[in-house]
Amino acid sequence: MAFLRILLIVAAFVGLASCGGKFRTYHGPEITSIQVHKADRKMYLLHNSKVVKTYDIGLGGNPVGHKQFEGDLKTPEGSYTITHRNPKSTYHLSLGISYPNANDRAYAASQGKQPGGDIFIHGAPPKAVRKSVRDNDWTAGCIAVTDKEIEMIYAMVKPGTPIHILP
Repeated sequence: MAFLRILLIVAAFVGLASCGGKFRTYHGPEITSIQVHKADRKMYLLHNSKVVKTYDIGLGGNPVGHKQFEGDLKTPEGSYTITHRNPKSTYHLSLGISYPNANDRAYAASQGKQPGGDIFIHGAPPKAVRKSVRDNDWTAGCIAVTDKEIEMIYAMVKPGTPIHILP
Protein backbone atom coordinates (compact mmCIF):
# COMPACT_ATOMS: atom_id res chain seq x y z
CA MET A 1 0.00 0.00 0.00
CA ALA A 2 2.84 2.43 0.84
CA PHE A 3 4.49 1.62 -2.49
CA LEU A 4 1.27 2.49 -4.31
CA ARG A 5 1.07 5.89 -2.55
CA ILE A 6 4.67 6.68 -3.44
CA LEU A 7 4.01 5.67 -7.03
CA LEU A 8 0.96 7.96 -7.21
CA ILE A 9 2.90 10.89 -5.71
CA VAL A 10 5.74 10.43 -8.19
CA ALA A 11 3.23 10.23 -11.07
CA ALA A 12 1.60 13.46 -9.88
CA PHE A 13 4.95 15.29 -9.80
CA VAL A 14 5.85 14.02 -13.27
CA GLY A 15 2.46 15.17 -14.56
CA LEU A 16 2.91 18.64 -13.10
CA ALA A 17 6.45 18.92 -14.44
CA SER A 18 5.21 18.16 -17.96
CA CYS A 19 2.66 21.00 -17.97
CA GLY A 20 5.04 23.18 -19.98
CA GLY A 21 6.08 25.76 -17.38
CA LYS A 22 3.66 28.42 -18.62
CA PHE A 23 3.36 29.94 -15.16
CA ARG A 24 6.72 30.83 -13.66
CA THR A 25 7.61 32.47 -10.38
CA TYR A 26 9.80 35.52 -9.83
CA HIS A 27 11.63 36.41 -6.64
CA GLY A 28 13.75 39.37 -7.78
CA PRO A 29 13.31 43.10 -7.25
CA GLU A 30 9.83 44.50 -7.84
CA ILE A 31 9.27 45.81 -11.35
CA THR A 32 8.18 49.41 -10.77
CA SER A 33 7.89 50.49 -14.42
CA ILE A 34 8.32 49.41 -18.02
CA GLN A 35 9.89 51.44 -20.82
CA VAL A 36 9.36 50.57 -24.46
CA HIS A 37 11.66 52.20 -27.02
CA LYS A 38 9.87 51.61 -30.31
CA ALA A 39 12.65 52.84 -32.62
CA ASP A 40 15.17 50.48 -30.99
CA ARG A 41 12.64 47.59 -30.67
CA LYS A 42 13.59 47.25 -26.98
CA MET A 43 11.56 46.86 -23.78
CA TYR A 44 13.10 47.49 -20.37
CA LEU A 45 11.70 46.26 -17.06
CA LEU A 46 12.88 48.54 -14.29
CA HIS A 47 13.10 48.57 -10.51
CA ASN A 48 13.05 52.31 -9.81
CA SER A 49 15.73 53.59 -12.24
CA LYS A 50 17.69 50.31 -12.56
CA VAL A 51 17.12 48.08 -15.58
CA VAL A 52 16.34 44.56 -14.36
CA LYS A 53 15.72 42.94 -17.74
CA THR A 54 15.85 43.92 -21.44
CA TYR A 55 13.84 42.32 -24.25
CA ASP A 56 13.86 42.59 -28.04
CA ILE A 57 10.30 43.25 -29.22
CA GLY A 58 8.05 43.27 -32.25
CA LEU A 59 5.44 46.00 -32.76
CA GLY A 60 2.42 46.77 -34.88
CA GLY A 61 2.69 46.24 -38.62
CA ASN A 62 2.82 50.04 -39.14
CA PRO A 63 5.06 50.93 -36.18
CA VAL A 64 6.02 54.59 -36.78
CA GLY A 65 3.83 57.08 -34.92
CA HIS A 66 1.22 56.91 -32.18
CA LYS A 67 -1.81 54.64 -32.46
CA GLN A 68 -4.82 56.83 -33.26
CA PHE A 69 -7.48 54.65 -34.81
CA GLU A 70 -8.73 51.10 -34.85
CA GLY A 71 -6.98 49.13 -37.58
CA ASP A 72 -4.06 51.52 -38.13
CA LEU A 73 -1.57 48.78 -37.03
CA LYS A 74 0.33 51.27 -34.86
CA THR A 75 1.60 50.66 -31.33
CA PRO A 76 0.55 53.45 -28.93
CA GLU A 77 3.01 56.02 -27.58
CA GLY A 78 2.66 57.62 -24.17
CA SER A 79 2.18 56.64 -20.55
CA TYR A 80 -0.25 53.87 -19.68
CA THR A 81 -0.54 51.11 -17.06
CA ILE A 82 -0.69 47.35 -17.09
CA THR A 83 -4.37 46.60 -16.50
CA HIS A 84 -4.52 42.83 -16.13
CA ARG A 85 -2.98 39.44 -16.79
CA ASN A 86 -4.61 37.17 -19.37
CA PRO A 87 -3.70 33.51 -18.79
CA LYS A 88 -5.97 32.37 -21.65
CA SER A 89 -4.49 34.59 -24.35
CA THR A 90 -4.51 33.41 -27.94
CA TYR A 91 -0.88 34.60 -27.91
CA HIS A 92 0.33 32.24 -25.12
CA LEU A 93 0.06 34.74 -22.20
CA SER A 94 -0.55 38.48 -22.23
CA LEU A 95 -0.57 41.64 -20.14
CA GLY A 96 -3.20 44.27 -20.92
CA ILE A 97 -2.20 47.90 -21.54
CA SER A 98 -4.60 50.73 -20.64
CA TYR A 99 -4.84 52.08 -24.21
CA PRO A 100 -7.00 53.97 -25.11
CA ASN A 101 -6.95 56.66 -22.44
CA ALA A 102 -9.32 59.64 -22.34
CA ASN A 103 -7.14 61.70 -24.73
CA ASP A 104 -6.92 58.83 -27.21
CA ARG A 105 -10.70 58.37 -27.18
CA ALA A 106 -11.34 62.12 -27.54
CA TYR A 107 -8.98 62.48 -30.49
CA ALA A 108 -10.46 59.50 -32.34
CA ALA A 109 -13.99 60.80 -31.69
CA SER A 110 -13.02 64.24 -33.04
CA GLN A 111 -12.05 62.50 -36.28
CA GLY A 112 -15.23 60.43 -36.37
CA LYS A 113 -13.34 57.18 -35.76
CA GLN A 114 -12.82 54.55 -33.06
CA PRO A 115 -9.48 54.52 -31.17
CA GLY A 116 -9.15 50.74 -31.16
CA GLY A 117 -8.13 48.78 -28.10
CA ASP A 118 -7.04 45.36 -26.87
CA ILE A 119 -3.39 46.39 -26.76
CA PHE A 120 -1.18 43.87 -24.95
CA ILE A 121 2.33 42.67 -24.30
CA HIS A 122 2.10 39.08 -25.52
CA GLY A 123 3.86 35.99 -26.81
CA ALA A 124 3.92 34.39 -30.23
CA PRO A 125 0.89 33.95 -32.46
CA PRO A 126 -0.85 30.60 -32.76
CA LYS A 127 0.88 28.15 -35.14
CA ALA A 128 -1.73 28.74 -37.86
CA VAL A 129 -0.84 32.46 -37.91
CA ARG A 130 2.95 32.04 -37.57
CA LYS A 131 3.27 31.00 -41.21
CA SER A 132 2.04 34.42 -42.34
CA VAL A 133 4.34 36.44 -40.07
CA ARG A 134 7.33 37.59 -42.13
CA ASP A 135 9.07 40.17 -39.96
CA ASN A 136 9.28 41.39 -36.38
CA ASP A 137 6.53 44.03 -36.69
CA TRP A 138 3.47 41.87 -37.26
CA THR A 139 0.97 42.69 -34.51
CA ALA A 140 -2.16 44.82 -34.79
CA GLY A 141 -0.55 47.31 -32.38
CA CYS A 142 0.65 45.14 -29.51
CA ILE A 143 4.16 44.51 -28.17
CA ALA A 144 5.35 40.98 -28.96
CA VAL A 145 8.03 38.84 -27.35
CA THR A 146 8.74 35.10 -27.47
CA ASP A 147 6.61 32.64 -25.50
CA LYS A 148 9.46 31.95 -23.04
CA GLU A 149 9.96 35.69 -22.53
CA ILE A 150 6.26 36.41 -21.89
CA GLU A 151 6.25 33.65 -19.29
CA MET A 152 8.94 35.50 -17.33
CA ILE A 153 7.45 38.96 -17.94
CA TYR A 154 4.05 37.65 -16.83
CA ALA A 155 5.63 36.52 -13.55
CA MET A 156 7.56 39.77 -13.04
CA VAL A 157 4.98 42.45 -13.88
CA LYS A 158 1.90 43.13 -11.77
CA PRO A 159 -1.28 44.93 -12.83
CA GLY A 160 -0.96 48.65 -12.05
CA THR A 161 2.65 48.85 -13.25
CA PRO A 162 3.26 52.01 -15.32
CA ILE A 163 4.38 51.47 -18.92
CA HIS A 164 5.97 54.30 -20.92
CA ILE A 165 5.98 53.72 -24.67
CA LEU A 166 8.42 56.02 -26.42
CA PRO A 167 8.85 56.67 -30.17
